[in-house]
Amino acid sequence: MTTVFFDVDTQLDFLYPAGALYVPGAEKLVPTLEKLTRYAAEHGFPMIATMDAHSEDDPEFQRWKPHCVVGTAGQQKVSGTRAPGQIVIEKQTVDCFSNPNLNPLVEQLKADRFVVYGVATEVCVQRAAFGLLKTGARVEVVSDAIKGIRAEDEQQMLERFRAAGGSTLKSSDVLA
Repeated sequence: MTTVFFDVDTQLDFLYPAGALYVPGAEKLVPTLEKLTRYAAEHGFPMIATMDAHSEDDPEFQRWKPHCVVGTAGQQKVSGTRAPGQIVIEKQTVDCFSNPNLNPLVEQLKADRFVVYGVATEVCVQRAAFGLLKTGARVEVVSDAIKGIRAEDEQQMLERFRAAGGSTLKSSDVLA
């Protein structure tokens, strides 16, 4: 079985209170995100990481305040979520599949299973998880390695995800 770890937007602007578009409480995820990354690297699992990469006048800033502008500190991934061999997919929208390189990459990897984590649950994680479900592979969201902007929206997203055939698990299940 081929398992791919799928890291969604673990960037400074989202994960820390000083970030431009901070997801409240997301900094508490960092130790778990680092453990997942280290585990994947140590066990040779392929890793895909999505990253927002916006221009200074990006149209997305009409909906969200400016964040993850290319070349800024806030656009960088948290250091413990970077690993050798990790494939980074930059995106200019909330949907990682808007990058034309992602679908061919996912097809080439021929994954049976995707382990998904990151921020924000009801925005970018949702798009990634539902997009990956279309591959027919098993898609698992790591429930203690995600954070939503609003708890009720996060729970609704997870309910819809499970109803669509996805599953959730804890990081301890992944790291066992």
